[in-house]
Amino acid sequence: MSDTSSDATAPADTTAPAASPGSGAARPAVVLDVWCELQCPDCRGALADLRALRERYGDRLELRLRHFPLDKHRHAFAAAQAAEEAAEQGRGWEYVEAVLERVEELDRTGEPFLVQVAGELGLDAEEFDTALIDGRHILIVDADQAEGKAIGVTGTPTYVIGGERLDGGKSQEGLRERVEEIADRLLAEAS
Repeated sequence: MSDTSSDATAPADTTAPAASPGSGAARPAVVLDVWCELQCPDCRGALADLRALRERYGDRLELRLRHFPLDKHRHAFAAAQAAEEAAEQGRGWEYVEAVLERVEELDRTGEPFLVQVAGELGLDAEEFDTALIDGRHILIVDADQAEGKAIGVTGTPTYVIGGERLDGGKSQEGLRERVEEIADRLLAEAS
């Protein structure tokens, strides 16, 4: 889910060149970095907008989850690691949405809930438990958080598209429309 090949302190590249002819599928022309925290009620509120963006743009817009666990949510860091394990097992966004839909259960139950959701989605729950214990995804989460801080992310959700940071932690109102406006412009420029 997170781009681990980039320098953690460099701003994310939010436009991706199309693949060269004969190189296989083209990369999306536009990337939307979604700085999210899986214990955040505001991030849950953003799900409808993210689904609408996915439906409208399909493969032309890559939604890239970036982790920004907040200190005030004690299970957020573990949830970010679990999301990375879900991505490794091929069901990243589905897992993220399932956890966000049930934020209150995560608040109450913590890590056992994260493993439970993995099992409900048919993922290898035992491997999730092991990943949370051995911390194999900590560096990815730490890198995302460091990059977020470096570019001015202070809360979640925050979006970065076309070099513009949009803060959704204060209000979601009008954000999807702003993302669409930027995405439409970037797509028109790319064609």
